[in-house]
Amino acid sequence: APHAITMAGRISLLRAMTACRSRCEAYALVSSSGTRSLSFPKSLVATRSVQAVCGMVRPRHVQNAWMPCVMKGRGITRTSSSLNLVPTHPSAPSGARFSSSGSPAPNIRNIAVIAHVDHGKTTLVDKLMAQCSGGKVESGTMDSLALEQERGITIMAKVTSTTWKGCKINIVDTPGHADFGGEVERIMSMIDGVLLLVDAAEGPMAQTKFVLMKALRRGLRPIVVVNKVDKESSRISEVESDVFDLFASLEATEDQLDFPVLYAAGRNGWADKSLTGPRENMDALLDTILSHVPPPVPEPRPEFALVVTMIAHDTFLGRLLTGRISSGSVKVGDSIQALAQSGEKADSGRITKILFRKGQGGVEELASATAGDIVQLAGLSKATVTDTICSPELTEPLKTIPIDPPTVCMTFSPNDSPLHGREGTKLTSQLIWDRLLKETENNVSIQVKRSEEKGEAFEVYGRGELQLGILIENMRREGFELAVSPPQVVYRVEGGRKLEPVEEVTMEVDDEYTGAVVNKLTARKGIVLDMRPSSEKGRTRIKMSVPSRGMLGYRSIFFTDTRGSGILTRLYLEHQEYLGDIDHMR
Repeated sequence: APHAITMAGRISLLRAMTACRSRCEAYALVSSSGTRSLSFPKSLVATRSVQAVCGMVRPRHVQNAWMPCVMKGRGITRTSSSLNLVPTHPSAPSGARFSSSGSPAPNIRNIAVIAHVDHGKTTLVDKLMAQCSGGKVESGTMDSLALEQERGITIMAKVTSTTWKGCKINIVDTPGHADFGGEVERIMSMIDGVLLLVDAAEGPMAQTKFVLMKALRRGLRPIVVVNKVDKESSRISEVESDVFDLFASLEATEDQLDFPVLYAAGRNGWADKSLTGPRENMDALLDTILSHVPPPVPEPRPEFALVVTMIAHDTFLGRLLTGRISSGSVKVGDSIQALAQSGEKADSGRITKILFRKGQGGVEELASATAGDIVQLAGLSKATVTDTICSPELTEPLKTIPIDPPTVCMTFSPNDSPLHGREGTKLTSQLIWDRLLKETENNVSIQVKRSEEKGEAFEVYGRGELQLGILIENMRREGFELAVSPPQVVYRVEGGRKLEPVEEVTMEVDDEYTGAVVNKLTARKGIVLDMRPSSEKGRTRIKMSVPSRGMLGYRSIFFTDTRGSGILTRLYLEHQEYLGDIDHMR
């Protein structure tokens, strides 16, 4: 393996490759553990990609040190005796949103904070706002929903803005749970860069892979923040290598691989470019955002256009439409229209208010706004998410990012038990249907339709049990009474084959419980992908691919088997051919 090669051997190979830059047949190094052949095709010039395969990338943020890593993607295939690199040079993704055809807005930066659950996104956003405002910010200010505050998680993506050195920074805080992945997908059209947070002890997790994959496909260049470096169990160098491997496995481009890395302790309010930094404030991270994230580039047309990404409701202003202005400018009183994705005119009217959220200070008004900024518009009553708000002269809607399909379905129906009407006040099927339609307006990953088997029942599709559970709890608090069915998996039929959703399940358990966990999931058609020691002594990290139906009801079994000490995360992988019946599953 690359880490077995001596330091002198690495430096010698790097010098030879970078000095001659010639086409080569192969290099071979002899380490203490034997000969390791690293083969490169004739057509491949020795570049940073080749250096990465050799485990000898020298990132710009590391001084006088070589970081061992292995690129597992970009056409690299692993054999028993060598690493063979196929000469593939992917260009920027087709969905890349950067363009040279407009004049950029130099004083605006649009960025999202993405990470796995509990890696410190919301806390970091709070500290960034406090740094820019020069005052204290209450913890969890972005988690404004009641369920978010009670559960300590982020459910909905939210936008706020702050100012640093004369530049306006729009920050989007995103959820970390896989069930709310649709919130991450829909905000990608608003941003030009991302802060990828990684826990210094846990390293990249399942949702880290998902959110990074979405960012790379959009052509964004992430800033990596290794958070919680003050933990006793932190393993910073290994986490950096794991992050680089993750980038490579997701086919990141050369520019994306050249990412800056900062080290932070979000709870303590500091981030630095090196581990030996002053550890005083967030200046280094804010400066990196200004230098690394490009300013927004508008579309090359003068007419105003904006894609609705989120909607909210205000008692006095009505429906508020949030999105990023793609082209042109707009001011209060302008005539606008809403175009559906089909091109049909969905609504029209005049702008009554232009709003934006500034830090913790609440919502402020604007007289006008220009391309590149993220704002809220009031004045339309029917426009919804994915609609294009634009000038009356435009006839073509802007394209939107496709959302991954739902994987789980539940049936909602009126409560027909003998005890109905004891607690709730909203009992009829029409009220339930209207509430579900309202949910689909803002929640892009929820789909509903009337049941074909039962007249007063509705099928609700989502990403997971947690997402549908949040919807049910919100409806209960609003006074609804309803009956719900057990969750079921959403199947597909393609080419006469039955396909089912498969998930990547990552678990961290005590060593003594490893056998019980693997046996239970293997019986549920699970396949072990990886098993290795965790960062904590005496614990093991297991990665398996399991069909979604095998995970239904398993969470309680998992916590029972691990005596409450296990950690389980899930991520939708793909639809695969039906793996057969599962016997005796409860």
